[in-house]
Amino acid sequence: MERYLIMNTDDFGQCTSVNEAIFELLEEQLVSSATIMPCTPGFNEAASWCIRNEVLNVGLHLTFTSEWVNMKSKSLTHGTSIEDKDGYLYPSCEEFARHAKEEEVRKEIEAQFEKCINWGLNLSHVDNHMGSLYGIYGECYLPIVFELCSKNGKLPFRFFRNYYKDDSLLRPLESPENLVFFKQISSLADSMGILTPDYLLTHPYAPEPEETYESFKNMMITRMYHLPEGITETYIHPSKETEEIKFINPTWQRRVREYRLMGDEDYKYALKDAGIKMITYRDIKEFRK
Repeated sequence: MERYLIMNTDDFGQCTSVNEAIFELLEEQLVSSATIMPCTPGFNEAASWCIRNEVLNVGLHLTFTSEWVNMKSKSLTHGTSIEDKDGYLYPSCEEFARHAKEEEVRKEIEAQFEKCINWGLNLSHVDNHMGSLYGIYGECYLPIVFELCSKNGKLPFRFFRNYYKDDSLLRPLESPENLVFFKQISSLADSMGILTPDYLLTHPYAPEPEETYESFKNMMITRMYHLPEGITETYIHPSKETEEIKFINPTWQRRVREYRLMGDEDYKYALKDAGIKMITYRDIKEFRK
């Protein structure tokens, strides 16, 4: 089998610094796609650019958490169980899981789909910010998500058909119960016609201790040489280096490095040398026939 990579840029619409980085990466076809956040301040800017440029590889980044102290987001529906006492989305998945009620989660998922569709975005797929809906921290809301994906053209969703044992962030979840649960979710997606990648490759959001751009680049290149056969999705959170992103995000260095990496000639050579073929979520349908 061939090895295919979907490189998604998360957090599209967070702010101008992130948007401008993603505009450039999409225009130069250095990434596969982006997923947009309906609840964040830069949504209008990002969505308008997509409409003007007839972008076909933007997805929905379902957002139920707002983790940055200096940039808080509210839900679209203002359900009392999905916002904190100050009216903002909870900062962590654990807090969301403790308070959320299914009827208000469903209403918000529907509203986030509706906002993107009403703007005229031609969604290519769906994923979830920070994994709040996966059921790792509490209730699993993916059946609701799959239902909405199905109603809107059977949109593919970020999950995995196979557990990637070499993934350092997924490894702590490797228990018999979780592996059964993951298989059940994958089987549910299949039964509803919702396509997913074969593997999901994660990496830490924050820089590692003593990390430099070169050490980060070497880590990512090594990972590309070890991708499993089939379709793997991984994601980055790119940003231009600005005072805005430094104010919002205390781990901004990693985001700037991820943006820089996509255009790095060593990285591009490694993809070619390793025989990795970059594809989009729309391509999954062809490979699943």
